[in-house]
Amino acid sequence: MDDTGLDGAEPDSAGPDSAGPDSAGPDSAGPDTAGPENTGPDDGGWVTLTWAQVREHTTRLASGYAALGVGRGDHVLLMMANRPEHWLSDLALVRLGAVPVTVYGTSAPEQVAHIARNCRARVAVVEGAAQVALWEPLLADGDVPLDRIVVVEAGAEGSHFPYAALGREAVRERFAKTLDAARPEDPLTVVYTSGTTGEPKGVVLNHRHVLANAAALDEVVELPPHVEHICYLPFAHIAERMLGIYLPCHRASHVHLCADPTGVAAIVRKVRPAQFFGVPRVWEKLAAAVRAVLSLLPAEQRAAIEEANRVAREHVGHRERGERPPAELAEAYARQRAEVLLPLLAAGGLDRISWAASASAPMSIDVVRFWAGFGIVIMDAWGLTETTGVATTNSPRTGFRLGSVGRPVSSVEVRVAGDGEIEVRGSTVFSGYLREDGTVGPEVDEEGWLRTGDIGRLDDDGYLWLTDRKKEMIVTSTGKNVSPALVENALKEHPLIGQALVHGDNRSYLVALLVLDAETAPAWAEAHGIAKDTGLDALESLAAHPLVREEVDRAVTAANARLNRTEQVKRYRLLAEEWGPATGELTPSLKMKRRVIRDKYAVALGELYED
Repeated sequence: MDDTGLDGAEPDSAGPDSAGPDSAGPDSAGPDTAGPENTGPDDGGWVTLTWAQVREHTTRLASGYAALGVGRGDHVLLMMANRPEHWLSDLALVRLGAVPVTVYGTSAPEQVAHIARNCRARVAVVEGAAQVALWEPLLADGDVPLDRIVVVEAGAEGSHFPYAALGREAVRERFAKTLDAARPEDPLTVVYTSGTTGEPKGVVLNHRHVLANAAALDEVVELPPHVEHICYLPFAHIAERMLGIYLPCHRASHVHLCADPTGVAAIVRKVRPAQFFGVPRVWEKLAAAVRAVLSLLPAEQRAAIEEANRVAREHVGHRERGERPPAELAEAYARQRAEVLLPLLAAGGLDRISWAASASAPMSIDVVRFWAGFGIVIMDAWGLTETTGVATTNSPRTGFRLGSVGRPVSSVEVRVAGDGEIEVRGSTVFSGYLREDGTVGPEVDEEGWLRTGDIGRLDDDGYLWLTDRKKEMIVTSTGKNVSPALVENALKEHPLIGQALVHGDNRSYLVALLVLDAETAPAWAEAHGIAKDTGLDALESLAAHPLVREEVDRAVTAANARLNRTEQVKRYRLLAEEWGPATGELTPSLKMKRRVIRDKYAVALGELYED
């Protein structure tokens, strides 16, 4: 096994420190154990740093940042893709005692200004010319203390400080001895919530929070030593901060950096990881892609795969109930897995998966069952930025229930208030939100309980079942409460429907916006004899096609049959344009911005209520 640490950038990327990240200290890994790794857009091969090299890089970077005036407790803003300079800078700043703050690359200028004003950072480290244009106006903003921009891409720095110059000077021995002096209660990072509503809030997390969460996660996961992790979600998201930076340092594991999230599927095929984390939308899109391919196979081959899926789900069912699968079933599953399932999974690089996980939003049970049919049990988890990520999780070690988000990890307690709101307390609950005066405002009550804003229930076995966000619950004109996520997941069980938004606050019935799945729809159309349209408006044509409309009608009817009368969708509009972060309907962590979508399609939604 290659026990490398970081797989880093192409050799000519941005100077001496661009090759990869450093760990703030997995000394137990040994100097030759590797850390992070990165591949460039031309995929010319991985460049890997050992943890010893990472330590050397971050020592030099810390010295460079100190020369710019960055000191203990100072916030430093970072806006880059998941590239080595980002990973290295984050850990270098931590070793210096500073506080790295990553900003989503898709943030609007107003959000960037708010974050810069809120955290009072004097230095921002950005990727290239596009980011410079976004940050440069803040240098002249009297309300923002920013006075220095460090630019990573060579040639894009203009009058600003080049990243490549940070590590050029020799590090004095006296300076090196001042590093790694953090105390447990010192701030480690500030993570700004992605802002589905309102301005982002700065969540202050310290070293104690992160280490407590890492220890709690180690109790429930089963992973090989130095396990590889594909790092593709933004570092502004708590999940990737834990999975891509802090846990690799804690475990001395191997990080593969993926600067372009759209290329993650190719990297999965190349790395064949033992663990993979995806927010629900990622697992939905992967399932849609697999379904599209399977729909084009001959009937006999599809039947063989469906039988293997049936056996796998039955096997998972016994495990879910805490039972040992009968010998005959275990033998049948082993045979189907070897002969049918693993070859299919290998084509996508998923044949070595031992830990598949998700979090961030309620997962459709249909998607969970789909992957269970391939022997992949998605260990759905739940938590908030404010709980340092995972607070509850399913686990092959401690038990799982498909459709739930598992049981509390050892670092927290969870309870459900009388109104259904989930409350959490424990050693991973954050210090509070950062105020503009630099103080931290606590958010817990006198007994230490944090109201999470999520609605759910705990069953008799201690498993948590999510309903929805409290503020996103629909209250109809008749006073009935409806979880939009429950209805949307029911609608998305049909493979033609890739995305859904349910609307009906203060209305007598629900309506929906449905988005045709870009992966599945063309394959479905081909299988049903609809002439292939290769034009730019191919999906628009499919969305208007009578056979597609009839199938979507049946899908909505089938979903309604599983819902109570208040939850049923009476009318809908079928759309062809997928929602995403670039077009503003999703956050960078792929959660729906409901208010943005409702505003964008206000006319269409209004028409659904016209007689």
